[in-house]
Amino acid sequence: MRLDKSKYCAQTAVKMLSIVISAFVLAAPSVARDYFPAQIASTKFIYDPTNEVDVELVLAVDISQSMDTEEQEVQRAGYVSALTSQEFLDAIHVGPIGRVVVTYMEWGGVDEHFIVADWTVIQDASSASHFASKIAEAPLRQVQRTSIASALEKSVQMVQNNKYTGLRQVIDISGDGPNNQGGSVTDMRDRMISSGVTINGLPLMMKSNKNTWQAMLNLDHYYEDCVIGGPGSFAIPVRSKEGFADAIRMKLVMEIAGLRMPEPSNYLHKASGREPVRCNLFD
Repeated sequence: MRLDKSKYCAQTAVKMLSIVISAFVLAAPSVARDYFPAQIASTKFIYDPTNEVDVELVLAVDISQSMDTEEQEVQRAGYVSALTSQEFLDAIHVGPIGRVVVTYMEWGGVDEHFIVADWTVIQDASSASHFASKIAEAPLRQVQRTSIASALEKSVQMVQNNKYTGLRQVIDISGDGPNNQGGSVTDMRDRMISSGVTINGLPLMMKSNKNTWQAMLNLDHYYEDCVIGGPGSFAIPVRSKEGFADAIRMKLVMEIAGLRMPEPSNYLHKASGREPVRCNLFD
């Protein structure tokens, strides 16, 4: 009786197996069609260890009409000085991979984005100097509006569409005014950081010692509440032309090395203890 039961179970198992095989064969063409796009996409990816970097960094620089020629020249010179500084190179060398990839984009209104220096791997003084020279030699330009929202979206698109693989992705956005075009800056900020990037800010307040809208707005507070976000995000305000290069150098070193400024600091201020900024005031 036990033998007959075993024989019956074996026959049943064989029948079930044959049914499964038949179903698989019949469904095979349909399955192949369903996964065909994914197979095509996967064949385009070729692993290249030289494309691995510690940080993918977008330097997104404001060139709206409120930035006069002198301020733009100071801004360019500050980035060139910071990118070729020994402190910046030392920060790169302490990384596990020892190289970063950087691009320099100027921005204004919606869809006004100008790639001054495209993605470049920086790992030593020579590659840093080569990248900085592209920034120094490019002609100055000026546009009308200020769309931080559009600049953030473009920056993240650049990160997602490059060929590099970084341990961290950082958007470094500088500007001297609030978002006034392109929709809600906070909505865009939240969407962009959900992709995994960190957004740091460099609010330019070089005119804030005068009776200007910058002083009334508290642009540093605006960047803290409305623009920056993501793991370890921070903003460093620039309050004078003389301190521009130092602020940028400090910011780049912190971004590349993944550092946070100890508190208290003359550069960083806690948002707590003050009224929150109305981020949609100019959107």
